[in-house]
Amino acid sequence: RALRDMNAPWRLAVSGTPIENSLGDLWSLLSLTCPGLLPPWDAFTQKVRRPIEGGDPDMLARLTSYVAPFILRRTKEEVATDLPDKIVDVVRVDLGKEHRHIYDQYLARERARILDLLADPDANRMSVLASITRLRQLALDPALVGREEYAHVGSAKVEYVADRLDEIVPLGHRALIFSQFTSFQARIRVVLERRGVSVVQLDGSTRNREEVVERFRSGEAQVFLISLKAGGSGLTLTEADYVYVMDPWWNPAAEEQAIDRAHRIGQTKKVNVYRLV
Repeated sequence: RALRDMNAPWRLAVSGTPIENSLGDLWSLLSLTCPGLLPPWDAFTQKVRRPIEGGDPDMLARLTSYVAPFILRRTKEEVATDLPDKIVDVVRVDLGKEHRHIYDQYLARERARILDLLADPDANRMSVLASITRLRQLALDPALVGREEYAHVGSAKVEYVADRLDEIVPLGHRALIFSQFTSFQARIRVVLERRGVSVVQLDGSTRNREEVVERFRSGEAQVFLISLKAGGSGLTLTEADYVYVMDPWWNPAAEEQAIDRAHRIGQTKKVNVYRLV
């Protein structure tokens, strides 16, 4: 609103993520740069955004034809033709015997609970999501469900990453580790620091963001633990050439944005990405 009220002969909007959350992002940019091209917000929401998000291909084609003449899109591959490769591997990590036993117990209980809740999915949406989140946490580390008696069980994913870092850090490589759960980040950090690896951490509670980032960039820390939400934007970390995604994020596009903190202009090394499942 403030920008639209400014008197300017012409306007140019530059965005790296024009539609990260919804078509509302696109409407905001075009209401500034091309006022009047799209209908007012309420009409746009009812007649354009909701049909498209509901899967209407005709409305999507119409919107595309309207906005295409006003958008110049350049992908990273077109701009940075000399960018090194990004190699993405999916690594399957088996749970330990005790971990698997605990997970299977919870899985049976939560499955029965969710089937009951699905009798009225709209009313029980949050409870269903809570159950799924609990299972996602259990798949990572049983201690994340808040049971002290599981603290000793450990996590196969953490051990896998710690072993890989033992191999690559002495060779001068640096790594980013992404997880959506800050409690899991804390568990990873304890294991890595016990092995003598220097770690910094960025999540939603971090107040000294610039200082934390600088400690990694300067080489003071070899590993950067980042929550997917906090690390999805505003960071360039080309010092890293290894990326570990500990748990998949619900929004694949946001996850790609996070991974590409390391794979962007300025990167001179091949970037190795490992998605742990």
